[in-house]
Amino acid sequence: MKNLSRWHERDQQQTSPWTHHGTVCYIPAMRVLGIETSCDETAAAIVDDDRRILANRVLSQDERHRPFGGVVPEIAARAHLDALDDIVAGALGDAGLTLAEVDGIAATAGPGLIGGVIVGCTFAKALALAANKPFLGVNHLEGHALTVRLTDGIAFPYLLLLVSGGHCQLLAVEGLGRYRRLGGTIDDAAGEAFDKVAKLLNLGFPGGPAVERAALAGNPSRFTLPRPLLGRPGCDFSFSGLKTAVRLLAEAEPEAVADIAAGFQAAVGDVLADRTRNALAIVAQDWKGQHPLVVAGGVAANQALRHRLLSVAAEAGVPLVVPPPRLCTDNGAMIAWAGLERLAAGQRDSLSLAPRPRWPLEDLTECSPN
Repeated sequence: MKNLSRWHERDQQQTSPWTHHGTVCYIPAMRVLGIETSCDETAAAIVDDDRRILANRVLSQDERHRPFGGVVPEIAARAHLDALDDIVAGALGDAGLTLAEVDGIAATAGPGLIGGVIVGCTFAKALALAANKPFLGVNHLEGHALTVRLTDGIAFPYLLLLVSGGHCQLLAVEGLGRYRRLGGTIDDAAGEAFDKVAKLLNLGFPGGPAVERAALAGNPSRFTLPRPLLGRPGCDFSFSGLKTAVRLLAEAEPEAVADIAAGFQAAVGDVLADRTRNALAIVAQDWKGQHPLVVAGGVAANQALRHRLLSVAAEAGVPLVVPPPRLCTDNGAMIAWAGLERLAAGQRDSLSLAPRPRWPLEDLTECSPN
């Protein structure tokens, strides 16, 4: 997908040419401001319909949450409230735009920690009202699901493995607002398991990168850890039993931190690979031709897991597409892009839209392009 609907290649003045009665004219590119506050990153970004990220600011709250070994929802919400004004102003400055020059304002409306979601969504509504701009309440998971259309311009359909701190799902992405859930976790998400294992091994916060670093020095074959649901039909995941096995092993072998981390990471990789193979077989029957395997979400930044899934995609004869690491973790660009896709398809949301802590992708409405 090179661009959206009626917008075409722009010249250096960030405008799009079109011809009217033989005369070349120019219309402005569509630009959307996106705000993300669903967890512990305060983020704002501006993207345009030629898939350019004009600004992308992300403020981490790691230092605020590190003493507690995890994200504290009340602290996160207050930190968003303190930082959001400056983050949005900075993003507009980076893009060289005023609020009047954006075409829409999108914000995560769920799912996520409800305090933070309320802060970001309310802020975006206030901006939209003050500037008389369309407001778009974006599903956080849809932001992850559509990121590869921003970064790589891929077309529908594709298989999505969404792996993050709060979510682990396999979805057939068949169009804007058309998400068919093939499987999901029946207990912990993969990212949550990484965070809990990091805490068990005293590796620090945030847990995912800490486990990945520790695993580099470890032997993944030293200990035998369970692979829940491995080899069974279906596309569901389970990581609770693996997490418990790591806890027992850490108590018995407290000096073997690197080997335990490596063994845990390898077990997660085996489970993700097995479940994804099953999903690829399902969509191969439903769709004609080659369609990519896409991996998104914070855990997709893990290089060992990327290489594992690259092998799975190669076995199936399909390309693997993964956004850059900075766009795998929570960011405003993915929210801006999802908002832009929906705005281009003719959607806007009421300012009465209620933020929500839970919002399955399957509950989204289909949006057909104009």
